[in-house]
Amino acid sequence: MPTSDVYAMDPGEPHWQVPATGAARFSWEAMFPGQENGSGRERLLALYQKGKDKQWDGAKRIDWDLEVDPYDPLGTPDEALALHGTPYWAKLSEKDKSELRRHYASWQFSQFLHGEQGAMVCAARIVESVPDLDAKFYSATQTMDEARHAEIYARFLHDKVGMLYPINDNLQSLLGDTLRDARWDMPYLGMQVLIEGLALAAFGLIRDTTDKPLPKQILAYVMQDEARHVAFGRMALRDYYKQLSDAELREREEFVIEGCYLMRDRLRGVEVLENFGIPTAEAEEYSEQSEFLAMFRKLLFSRIVPCVKDIGLWGKRLQQAYVDMGVLELGDSSLDLLMREDEEIAERLDAERFAAEERERVAEVTEAIAAGREG
Repeated sequence: MPTSDVYAMDPGEPHWQVPATGAARFSWEAMFPGQENGSGRERLLALYQKGKDKQWDGAKRIDWDLEVDPYDPLGTPDEALALHGTPYWAKLSEKDKSELRRHYASWQFSQFLHGEQGAMVCAARIVESVPDLDAKFYSATQTMDEARHAEIYARFLHDKVGMLYPINDNLQSLLGDTLRDARWDMPYLGMQVLIEGLALAAFGLIRDTTDKPLPKQILAYVMQDEARHVAFGRMALRDYYKQLSDAELREREEFVIEGCYLMRDRLRGVEVLENFGIPTAEAEEYSEQSEFLAMFRKLLFSRIVPCVKDIGLWGKRLQQAYVDMGVLELGDSSLDLLMREDEEIAERLDAERFAAEERERVAEVTEAIAAGREG
């Protein structure tokens, strides 16, 4: 079935072209794992090695045979839906409420899919534009990671939910701004810090709250990769931003402020309510008034704020923007702890799955032996 047949609303033109700017940079100074030169770049080469070691096949590692109810793919509680408690909610039948859950899950995972395609393009742009060869090595592995993630989310939406939503306007705007900027560090800042940081927090919230095994697997394994990506962005930008002037740092802080507001406003899911016949103004009001959504949006900055602080963008105007958003205190969170937990959760999930499979194999063998004796 072509993708155009499963979109919940008209996605417009099937292709989006962003004019490319900036230079393609080559480097003849090569470093390799094990080579020490005192520059500190061995950390990046170690991350590159980890990126190679941790490659995996989404068609094999994920158990696609697991059943998914397309009308409740994530086990979403009523309270999490923006219409809950409004006059419209009382008029919805149980069938309508199931359809609403399906649309929300489709909208959310569709934005994950579009963000992963953006991450793939940005990672490829980093390969092209970053000056250092070791950074090119690592971002090449990330490009493969993002391709795998886009493949996985597309398969989940096509095969399990049966519905997609177009890219949200605010996400598309931030992607366009990131890709049109000629400075080589901007794909790092726009994608690795803002879009990936927000996505990681969203993935984590769903991973830790859903009781559905297939989306839990998908999110846990994707997050294991993303932990490396954020570490890559932090490493590269922290070193580079130490060299910039105050004026150059302020330019990047302005980009972060604008991007954070775009990301915050991206998360309302107004398109879903509009699809249910609710006028835009009312849909926006219900989304803004939702206590669950307000909590969700705040927690989504748990990865961005400490990362921005860590890379050295922490001017007064940026801090005030985070005060206005109510997320400044998240700057004290430990990113390293969060990333370690992401790694451990994926490894623990693998161990539990393999142990269960081993028990099933042992039971089959035991049954076969018993049947043979009886024969």
